[in-house]
Amino acid sequence: MSSSTQPINVNAVCERSGGWWAVEVPEIPGLFTQARRLDQVEAMVRDAAEMLDVQVGAVVIDPRLDEDTQRMVDSLFVKREEARKAQDEASKLARSTVAALRDEGLTVRDVAMVTGVSPQRVSALQGA
Repeated sequence: MSSSTQPINVNAVCERSGGWWAVEVPEIPGLFTQARRLDQVEAMVRDAAEMLDVQVGAVVIDPRLDEDTQRMVDSLFVKREEARKAQDEASKLARSTVAALRDEGLTVRDVAMVTGVSPQRVSALQGA
């Protein structure tokens, strides 16, 4: 392969093989390497590409898992996103609830008792 002056962005396709990740880079024919851990893949790809006289830009790590495990990982990401959205909604509701209770004349301590948070948290929500 001739020396590339422009770095190319690549995908490191990683599959488990024994105790290793076997790594292939489709954008660079003939580039195969391995790593014990995914956090080592980028350096291994860069080293292997250098031996092939190819400049590498960004490296996207693409671990390939068996179907059942991938389904679990996908579900994990969905649940995390749902939890993040629910937390955002709860935070907005907490602020509006504190504001409504304070507007009704409740003290910070009373709002804390009603909402089950500390007086300090009530004050923080009121200032948010």
